[in-house]
Amino acid sequence: MKSLHALLVLATALSSVTLPAADGPQDNIPDKVRRIPAAGIELPEETEQMLRSGLQQLQLQIAAVKADKKANQSLLPDVLIFERAVRCALDYNEFFAENELPKAQALLAEGQRRCEQLLSGNADWTSQTGLVVRGYISRIDQTVQPYGLVIPDNYSTDHSVPTRCDLWFHGRGENLSEVNFLWDRMQNQGRFAPDNTIVLHPYGRYSNAFKFAGEVDVLEALDDARLHYRIDDERTSVRGFSMGGAACWQIATHYADRWFAANPGAGFSETPRFLKVFQQEELDPQPWEKTLWNLYDCDKWSANLLHCPTVAYSGENDRQKQAADVMEEALAEHGIRLRHLIGPGMGHTYDPASAQLVDQILANLAIAGRPQSVPLIHLTTYSLRYNRMRAVTIDGMQEHWKPAEMRVICELQQSDRGPVLPVLVRNISAFTLNFRAGELPLPARTLANLISTQPRSIQVAIESPDSDRSPQFLPLLGPFSDGGFQLQAHRDDNGNWVSGAQSAPLRKKHGLQGPVDDAFMDSFVFVRPTGTAANAAVGKWAADELERAVEHWRRHFRGDARVVSDQDVTAEMIQNSNLVLWGDPASNSVLAQVSDRLPVKWDQQTLRMGDRSWNAANHAPVMIFPNPLNPERYLVINSSFTFREYAYLNNARQVPMLPDWAIIDLRTPPGTVWPGKVVAADFFDEEWQLRPVSNP
Repeated sequence: MKSLHALLVLATALSSVTLPAADGPQDNIPDKVRRIPAAGIELPEETEQMLRSGLQQLQLQIAAVKADKKANQSLLPDVLIFERAVRCALDYNEFFAENELPKAQALLAEGQRRCEQLLSGNADWTSQTGLVVRGYISRIDQTVQPYGLVIPDNYSTDHSVPTRCDLWFHGRGENLSEVNFLWDRMQNQGRFAPDNTIVLHPYGRYSNAFKFAGEVDVLEALDDARLHYRIDDERTSVRGFSMGGAACWQIATHYADRWFAANPGAGFSETPRFLKVFQQEELDPQPWEKTLWNLYDCDKWSANLLHCPTVAYSGENDRQKQAADVMEEALAEHGIRLRHLIGPGMGHTYDPASAQLVDQILANLAIAGRPQSVPLIHLTTYSLRYNRMRAVTIDGMQEHWKPAEMRVICELQQSDRGPVLPVLVRNISAFTLNFRAGELPLPARTLANLISTQPRSIQVAIESPDSDRSPQFLPLLGPFSDGGFQLQAHRDDNGNWVSGAQSAPLRKKHGLQGPVDDAFMDSFVFVRPTGTAANAAVGKWAADELERAVEHWRRHFRGDARVVSDQDVTAEMIQNSNLVLWGDPASNSVLAQVSDRLPVKWDQQTLRMGDRSWNAANHAPVMIFPNPLNPERYLVINSSFTFREYAYLNNARQVPMLPDWAIIDLRTPPGTVWPGKVVAADFFDEEWQLRPVSNP
C-alpha cells in the first residue's frame, strides 16, 4: 500500500466533488423522489480488490487487538471508525467520486497504523494536537460512530485546567459518507477554530439536521470526548452553519442550560414557514402532523434562550436568513432582542468581518462561562423528552404537545408565611425542584433563621394561571448538608398541589412519552416474526416494511439495526432495549404474548382501537406503547422512524409523521410519504389511554 503521506497528497489533489442539484419545486413531487444518498460510481475491479484486500488486513489486525489482553480495548472505537467507513462504502456502493478512492486507502492506512500502535502498547493519537478523529459505540444500535476534533496546540502541555469546547454542526451533504466525513476532519479545521479551544465536530449520523439519532450522536460524542479530554462544562458552546445552523437552533433551544453560548448561522428554525419560503411548498398537513411540528419548531421554544446567550448570523442575500428572522420575531414576544449579525451583500456564507465579530463575542462570553445561579429559571416544553432546565424538572404534563411552562423566581420574598419562593406552572401535573449547592444563594440572615426557627423551610408559592385557584404553598426541603434544596410535587385528583411523586401506574414521563420516532433515540431491537400471519396481505406488508426499515436505518441514520427472531428475544433485550415487533399476533410470538395488555385488539377478522374497528384482512396498526413486559421501555408495532424518502430531500421535512398510533389501509401501497393509507391516527392521553374520537 502506498505511504499515508502519498495517499493524502493524491486525495487532496482530487478533492473536487460535484453535488447533485437539490431544493426547489423539483423536490416537491412525492412520486418523483431522487435517491439520497445517490448510488455511487462503478469501481474498477482492480481498485475494489485493492480496497477489499486492505480492509481485510485491517480486520485481521482488529481481531489481533481484540485477542491481545494487554491492548487498550477501550480505544478500539478509534480504529473501528476506519474499518466501518470503508466497509460500508464498498458494501453499499457509496463511493461517489474517484477522488474518494485514495481517501479510503488513506483511512485504511491510518486504521492499520493505529492497530499497530495498540499492539505495541501505544496510542499516539490520544495526545495528538491539531486535527484528530475518534469514535465511540452508540447505545442506540451498538455501532461505532465517528467524530472529529480540533485540539489546540497548547493542550498537550497546558491542560491543568478545563478547556473551552465549541461544538460545530456541519452543513447538509448528501454525499457525506463516513469516508468523506473522516477525510474532511483529518484535513480541514473548519470555519472557526478559536485559540485555546477544543472544537468538536459531530457526524450526526449523516444528513438529518442532527435530529433524533443525530441529536443523540451530538450528546454521545460530547460524552465520549469528555472521557479523553478536560472539557470545561461551563464553557461549552454550540455553533453551526446552513443545516448546522438549524441544528444549532434546535440544540440551543432544547438544551439551553448546557451551553455558555449559541451561534447559529443560516439554516432553518421551523418547518412550515421555511418550506413555503425556501422550497415553495404548499403544505396541507394532517392534524397530527401539524401538532408534531411542535417538537422541533424552535420559535415555539425560543423563551428557553433566556439561559443561552445567542448570536445569530445571516448573509444579507441568503434565503436562509428567514430562520433568524423567525427567531427574532419569536424572541421579541418574550422581550428578548436577538443579536443578529448580517453580512452585507453576502449570500450563503460568512463575510470576514462578521466572522471576526462572532469570535470576539463568544470569546467574551466564554470568560464568564455559564453562571452558577440565575435570578429566573424559565422552561418551555411541548414534550417530556425535553423536560429539564437548571434546577427545574417537569415530571408530568396535563396535555402533551401544548406548551408547558415553568418559571421560578430564584429570589426569596418575605411574607407572613416566612420566606417564599414564587413558582409559576402552566399545563404541568408534576415537577421537581433540585437546587444544588450555590444555585439558590440565600442571605446570611435568611439562612440563620432557617436553622434556628420552626418550621425550618422555605415555602414554595405555586401559581397556576391555567386554573382559578389561589397560589398554593408547599415546603422547600433544605438546606441539606451539601447546601441544596429540594421539592417534588404533583397535582392530586382534585387538582391540588401536594408534595411527593405521582403514583399513577402508567403515565407519560421523560423518555416514555412518544411519539413513535422517540423509540429510536435509545437502544432498540427489531423483532422479526417466525410464524405465519393471519392474513397474507398483513404478513407481506410487515415483511416488506421490516426490510425497508433495516435498509433505511443504515442509509439515513448510518447504523445497523439489530434484528432478532421472536423466539430469540432475551431478558436482557426486554430490560435494556425498546422492542419493535413486526407482524401480527399470529406471526409474532412476542406480540401474541402481550396482545391482551395493549389498547389494540387484533384477530383474524377485526382490528379494533376502542370503539372503532377495521377489516383485519387489509389493515394493520402502527403504534408505540410502554412494553407490558417492562413498562420502563417502549414496545413499537410495525414501524421504524416515520418520515420517509420524500423528507430526505429537505431537512426541514424530517419531523415525525405519525403520532402514538395509526391504522394503515394496506390496499394503498407504501410510498415515499406514508406506509400506506392512514385511515386513523392519534395520540394517547397522559395515562396512555385512548382519547375520545377526534378524527373520522
